[in-house]
Amino acid sequence: MLRNYLLLIFTVLSSAAFAQIDLMYIDNDSLRQQYDSAMQDPRIFRPRHLVISERDAIKMADRMPAFAVYRDTYFVTGVPLDRKITRSTADASFQISIRQRLTKSVLPFKTFAYLTYTQKSFWNIYDESSPFKDTNYNPGLGLGKYILYKDRVVGAAFVQLKHESNGRDGDDSRSWNYLSLSMKYYFNARFNIAGEVWVPYVDGGNNKDLLDYRGLGFVSVNYTSDKHRWWLSADINPRKGWGNVNTTLTAAFRMSERSNQYLFARYYQGYGESLLDYDKYAMNVRIGICIKPDFYNFF
Repeated sequence: MLRNYLLLIFTVLSSAAFAQIDLMYIDNDSLRQQYDSAMQDPRIFRPRHLVISERDAIKMADRMPAFAVYRDTYFVTGVPLDRKITRSTADASFQISIRQRLTKSVLPFKTFAYLTYTQKSFWNIYDESSPFKDTNYNPGLGLGKYILYKDRVVGAAFVQLKHESNGRDGDDSRSWNYLSLSMKYYFNARFNIAGEVWVPYVDGGNNKDLLDYRGLGFVSVNYTSDKHRWWLSADINPRKGWGNVNTTLTAAFRMSERSNQYLFARYYQGYGESLLDYDKYAMNVRIGICIKPDFYNFF
């Protein structure tokens, strides 16, 4: 099993490592100049949207690869910050997240159909026999669409049916199903804010109170420097109780302008990081390597 996991990680990372994360599918000189100018503008909170017709935006989306990174794909290792560091509490974690576009812009409202799959594993790599503690599987099927206003790309929307479980039975089984409603707003080429709301159906008998710890959605803020050298993100996930939030902070440094590999640091505090221990508090920091999705690509 370990060999299969490592082979899967290597395959995904290799296929995405040299993908460009800028708008490499722009073949319009005017649009390219807009994008380059926006990347060099230091006023990151100033709304500055790409001027493009709906027809050209759809053509550009149609030219993008059908298979791509969906969310951060990473391999990291780290230590807890809320308990003693031992061989059993230090660990590794990796996430594989991909999407496959199933159609071009031929569906109603000029939407695109997508299949997504995210898998996150927690690995007690320093413990005796290096067992996997938990693996969470998260497939989804949905429709995505760029949002244009007055011939400007201002955001994107995505609706999905998703399932998440840890593939176990008995007392360790965890699962739930939900409708995911997502939106992203592009302030400019370097700063965006996204949100996701979940309409859940919790069918797992051992995690009926999952939403008390996972909440009903999250808000994500993303900033990237010129040429995507630095990429900083903050995910805020409110949970039950006033002022209670799960927080994920990441900082990524791009290793080369010709690749999509980042040195990656990730801080997490809260509940629900893994399905198995969704009701146990965790605070940790991990470092490693990450493959990023396209900054403008939401689905």
